Amino acid sequence: MSSTTLDRNTNTDVAKRHYPDWKVIVLNDDVNTFEHVAICLIRIIPNTTPEKAWEAVHHIHNNGSATVWSGPLEQAETYHEQLREKGLTLAPLETD
Repeated sequence: MSSTTLDRNTNTDVAKRHYPDWKVIVLNDDVNTFEHVAICLIRIIPNTTPEKAWEAVHHIHNNGSATVWSGPLEQAETYHEQLREKGLTLAPLETD
């Protein structure tokens, strides 16, 4: 017969590891039209409404860049690549 002994002094509160969010940042350029950027954001970035897309486009134009999505690395890489394939100018992925 075997028995298992639990050490009641062991701390059971394991700290949850926080993984940083990765940012997809679109840069202003002289190549893409406002409309093209807005359409790409609506089609590629989840939950981007036309209103959010146009707000981002104006932010990009007026400020030089805008973070259009942030979250886990794998998804960030996917959205970054899809936007790049559509011709948008992007900053390298960065973390918070």
